[in-house]
Amino acid sequence: MTSTTDVLTDTTADPAAIVTDCGRRAAAAAPHMAAATDHEVAQALRGMAALLAEAAETVLTANAAEVEAAERDGTTGALLDRLRLDPARLDAMAESLLDLADVPTPPADTVLEERPDGLRLIERRRPVGVIGANFEARPNVVVDVASQLIKSRNAGVLRTGGAALASATALMEAVVAPALAGAGLDPDAVVLVTDARRECAVELVRRPGLIPLVILRGSGDTTRSLGLEAAQHGVRTLAHADGGGVLYVDRASSVELAHGMVTSSIDRLGVCNRLNLLLVDRHRWDELTPGLVALLGEHGLRASLPPHGHPLGHEWALDDGHEATVTLAPADGPADAAAIANRETSGLAAAIATADEAAARTFLDTYAGTGAFWNATTRLLDGVKLRRVPETGINVDHVPGPRGPVVFTDLCLRQYVVVPASTAIGHPE
Repeated sequence: MTSTTDVLTDTTADPAAIVTDCGRRAAAAAPHMAAATDHEVAQALRGMAALLAEAAETVLTANAAEVEAAERDGTTGALLDRLRLDPARLDAMAESLLDLADVPTPPADTVLEERPDGLRLIERRRPVGVIGANFEARPNVVVDVASQLIKSRNAGVLRTGGAALASATALMEAVVAPALAGAGLDPDAVVLVTDARRECAVELVRRPGLIPLVILRGSGDTTRSLGLEAAQHGVRTLAHADGGGVLYVDRASSVELAHGMVTSSIDRLGVCNRLNLLLVDRHRWDELTPGLVALLGEHGLRASLPPHGHPLGHEWALDDGHEATVTLAPADGPADAAAIANRETSGLAAAIATADEAAARTFLDTYAGTGAFWNATTRLLDGVKLRRVPETGINVDHVPGPRGPVVFTDLCLRQYVVVPASTAIGHPE
């Protein structure tokens, strides 16, 4: 394994060869991973939780050096927040792993029909095999994604950039790999690409026969370009390039409700589901806007008011140096607010604040994004908060398959199995 003190890129190495080697190692481990028992999976996850505590000093030392380097390079506060690990975050990661270990795995077989022709139709869940994941400078994602791959009985290849590579390597070497080995599983079931060059990310989405599915967890142009590259090579992706939460304050909302939902939506500015676009019913615009602007100011945020010199759905979390901004605009009722969210934003999540159920129904029925909320913050659109298990990422594509937070139950292939109705196949033992 690569040492956490030596994760510098070897520019003489071929990125294609590096990623291919990682993929082959994961592919060799995939059959054993697919056959893992519930006990082995739970043991691996609990082992990861224990090792997070045991290896905390190693992980935090590597992370502190990366945070210091990022600060010297002028990295913005929001990006530093994504990069930084601390004891509380490690504790939360460990707690999430323990919770995941106890979550029941869905049955492999579900009987769809006892057919009149004497046959039984079964829907069978099968692991994908090898799943790739590319993510930004968020070292906690190493544990999030690795845990989801293990729980879903898949192998995987993870890749991050140079900003978090030392932290990611420490987590892989001191936590993930030894936990897999301790559970009797192949430590190569989850492999980290220890080369920071972007060419390795490109190579990750070019191998449909080896890595047929890649999770693109990030934001902006990089993720969009990788998604396009993947499509050109026949690799499927679960991608999330753009985010931005929307909140519509309806005419039937109290000031207290509106202010409470705004406050709960801006606790972190560098995350995709934070409040980004604040819509206010036009009939109450003059009444509510001054108080909302003042509230944002109390939390260190600036309000971008009409006329806007930017697209209405501009995602401030991706705008270095301007993360502490929220766009305010009027809307002509709940249907118009939902239409604005559909038209102007990525379709991640939108919420309505109102005491009127009819208005809420209109908004929820009109909004087409991955998460729609009534009197609840869009910050809930997160694997742990919404699904009670870590996520591999968020998918906002308008295609069949998992949308919103993607968790281990989504990382499977559907297979139809037809057997004689007289057999026990398909029914629990």
